[in-house]
Amino acid sequence: MVQELRNTRARDLDRFIEDHLLPDTYFRYHIKVAISTVCDFLKERCFLQTAHPVRVSKVLKVSPAMPDRCRPGFFLNNLTSFEEQLTRRGEFIAEIKRQLQACQREEQFRVKFEVQSSWWPFSRALTFKLSSPELQEEVEFDVLPDYDALGHVHKYSRPDPQVYTRLIQECTKLGKEGEFSTCFTELQRNFLKQRPAKLKSLIRLVKHWYQLCKKKLGSPLPPQYALELLTVYAWERGCGAHEFNTAQGFLTVLELIMNYRQLRIYWTEYYDFEHENISNYLHSQLTKVRPVVLDPADPTGNVAGGNSKGWQRLAGEAKAWLQYPCFKKWDGSVIGSWDVPEKWACIFL
Repeated sequence: MVQELRNTRARDLDRFIEDHLLPDTYFRYHIKVAISTVCDFLKERCFLQTAHPVRVSKVLKVSPAMPDRCRPGFFLNNLTSFEEQLTRRGEFIAEIKRQLQACQREEQFRVKFEVQSSWWPFSRALTFKLSSPELQEEVEFDVLPDYDALGHVHKYSRPDPQVYTRLIQECTKLGKEGEFSTCFTELQRNFLKQRPAKLKSLIRLVKHWYQLCKKKLGSPLPPQYALELLTVYAWERGCGAHEFNTAQGFLTVLELIMNYRQLRIYWTEYYDFEHENISNYLHSQLTKVRPVVLDPADPTGNVAGGNSKGWQRLAGEAKAWLQYPCFKKWDGSVIGSWDVPEKWACIFL
């Protein structure tokens, strides 16, 4: 499909997304049914035979903008800290694997169910895959057991600042910055859920481009989530409209990637500089070597990854793509990008 995207004219990118990147309706419906069955199965049966009884306080099903990977999160009310999640994670992952295999044997699905074998004791999650061979579509799911740091927060509410103060303290003590970002999956979902449909389609396109680059370049590359956030940032700062030119948005994201050494991006939707402990930590994060792209839900997570070699390789590929028809107008001239700064302005006191 790389050739198809390269040769797609700028005016036809919306049609490309519709034809190639949107999931089949039939497949999407049966995936939804299957994942609900799996989540109910795990919620009812998991952890019943553990040494210390564990209860699932809530199950969160998170689908990213492009449905190639989803993250059902199981929040456990018996966990009392981020550190306890870290020390008991292997125990919970082993139990989830056992129950997923039981679900695979006992339930009948309209799509193929496969528990992935690439699991090891210190992994953050367990992966299973649902696929449709006849439609040649598949979705991978990372099942995550997490400490319920947020409780039942309303989707439009900000967490209590003490949640982030505790997070920063434990991450600093353990040397595990970004390790507990999965505890804030609900906020990550809400951050993207409120965005307009066309922006989500642009995210699908950028993530598709990233997968093409990954197939060609291999590792290391920046985390895919960083590009997802870059796309949101490009739209917020350069456009903000519900309707926009997709090619311009796509080009803007590639230009940000090319200028990765300047990136210093953050949001203040869920945390800000008003509380001293959080403010001091944010200032220390934002003065680190760029690129810096902070997870909007987790100030300890610099999702840029800190791998300059990966960014350099991806930037080189982005530059090569600028010559392709997907960024050309009908007359062959290059379409313009949005005017977006590479960093948020930040006053360091």
